[in-house]
Amino acid sequence: MFRVSDKISIPASEIEFSAIRARGAGGQHVNKVSTAVHMRFDVRASSLPGVYKERILALHGHSLNNAGVIVIKAQKYRSQRKNREAALTRLQELIRSVAVTRKIRKATKPTRCSRQKRFDRKRKRGQLKSLRGKVDLYRDII
Repeated sequence: MFRVSDKISIPASEIEFSAIRARGAGGQHVNKVSTAVHMRFDVRASSLPGVYKERILALHGHSLNNAGVIVIKAQKYRSQRKNREAALTRLQELIRSVAVTRKIRKATKPTRCSRQKRFDRKRKRGQLKSLRGKVDLYRDII
């Protein structure tokens, strides 16, 4: 049983792990041992509440394929156990991020005073920039 939060837990049978060979540096060790982990979690077939499923399936680009399966590859550590824990942590963070309901933004208009301040700043900045221009000596004499 994998605990996501106080209210939500996922049975271990719903999470599938497979060990693969890690890429990158590591010398001979990386060629001999399968330390990286592919974790698969089928969202549609899971025991998560319906609201969580809908929100996760609405996410795009979060290791979610078209079949509704989250695939997480963990290869940061040199031990399979730590990579498995890292994959579970990433899944836990993903589910927790979906659990938070975002506050709906209400459209507001800027106040008259704030608009006036903005125009004053723009006018002052424009004057400053115009003073940086090339000085014409003959214009002042005539």
